[in-house]
Amino acid sequence: MLKSNLRLTHFVLLMSFLNFLFFHFPFFTFVFDNVDYKSFSGIILIISLIILMLILNAFVFYLIFFASRFVGKFLLILFFLINSIAVYFVNTYSVIIDESMIGNILNTNYEESSSFFSFKLVLYVIILGILPSIYIIKTKILKEPVKRFFTLSSLTLIFIAVLVFANASNWLWIDKNSKRLGGLAMPWSYSVNISLFYIHQYKKNEKEILLPKAIIKDNVKSVVVLVIGESARSQNFSLYGYQKNTNPLLSRTKNLFHFNATSCATYTTAGVKGILEHTNSDDLYEILPNYLYRNNVEVIWRTTNWGEPPVHIEKYQNRDILKKDCKGEGCNYDDVLLTGLKEQILASKKNKIFIVLHTSTSHGPTYSKKYPPRFETFKPVCNSVELGKCSQKELINAYDNTIVYTDYILSNVIDDLKELKEYKSTMIFVSDHGESLGEKNLYMHGIPLSIAPKEQYEIPFIVWVSENSKQLKPNKMLSQNNVFHSVLNFLNVESPVYKEEMNIYK
Repeated sequence: MLKSNLRLTHFVLLMSFLNFLFFHFPFFTFVFDNVDYKSFSGIILIISLIILMLILNAFVFYLIFFASRFVGKFLLILFFLINSIAVYFVNTYSVIIDESMIGNILNTNYEESSSFFSFKLVLYVIILGILPSIYIIKTKILKEPVKRFFTLSSLTLIFIAVLVFANASNWLWIDKNSKRLGGLAMPWSYSVNISLFYIHQYKKNEKEILLPKAIIKDNVKSVVVLVIGESARSQNFSLYGYQKNTNPLLSRTKNLFHFNATSCATYTTAGVKGILEHTNSDDLYEILPNYLYRNNVEVIWRTTNWGEPPVHIEKYQNRDILKKDCKGEGCNYDDVLLTGLKEQILASKKNKIFIVLHTSTSHGPTYSKKYPPRFETFKPVCNSVELGKCSQKELINAYDNTIVYTDYILSNVIDDLKELKEYKSTMIFVSDHGESLGEKNLYMHGIPLSIAPKEQYEIPFIVWVSENSKQLKPNKMLSQNNVFHSVLNFLNVESPVYKEEMNIYK
């Protein structure tokens, strides 16, 4: 039976132990999987990490509670509640709560976040979050003398320093695995990375770096449709040799080309940024739609997704705007992006048109809800948000159906462009990143690129060109940055930042 009256030192040690017990199984699973725990140095490392985690967390809690018991209780309750949600996602989807994953979370919306809701998540929150929070609220914490506080703090810091230096031989291992270890240590995985995310976002958005003026070199009517895919991995496209026929329409389409490609990142915000910028950089350069719009090109952005850099154009159309003129079951899916597309192109008074269709077709975990029922080609499918509960066959079937639907969307874009006889036209399809479907027990995306499996960064890069417009180079391996320069080339826009070697057209 837990006591309701505790000295501060006993209370923070208990909270640190509960935090360790409830939320660090994934952390130490990773350690045991990557350390020779039968060797002497391996045993020392594991014991040191356990002691360090218990002491460090208790010490931080001790400092907070000594400063203010009210603030301490508030933060501790917040930690336990968020920890319970975070460890659910770590256990269920094998994610790492690093800075890029924080970016994913903060850039999501209600529709996406609600798709993760499950009874198991509720149990995690109640058992690991709410019940400890009730105890924290009810516990009376006895005051700590100032002299004892300074003595304990000094001794703890000395002990931590000794323990750290005693593991000097393991520093290289810890440094090598710091991203994964930091992404699994609760509550610091999200609390530290939220701070880092906002610091880096502030730096990026402090001032958009404008690109030098561009010049349109001719009056030939030209249109480029860039379709940004969501979580599409190339290995599940039959165009790339996949055994199941996931591209029944595109495989029969003339003037269609596909290339091997890799993404700049494994999460949407950075992936879309990579597609729209002229170079792969941490700086926030002016993105392609903003640049073309500023230089007198007709630019239209249609989206059922989110996570793009700031778009400064007149015709930005989200799902709600497009649904007003849409009819049929497809309006609840990515079909809505095609509503009146051809008519909007024909209504333009400009000769150069650039259109972005930002899809959400293959985003998990609810793959089976991302396409109309008639596209359920492969069965049975996974209908659970807890992907580990489904067989891999059911999971892959549901995902493959999203690729069949993507095939349909792209084929319809091409059909619309074929009818625009006055225009030279092209469609470029490139995904923001790939997706894990249970391989190596990983799901979805967001693993840091340096350690990500190929499923999360090998992406499709599919190009269609109209008759008598352009031919393509024999491109072997492309990146998302090829898009910027290729669009400039097709529209015959001259720019000082243009790089011919990054252009895919002859």
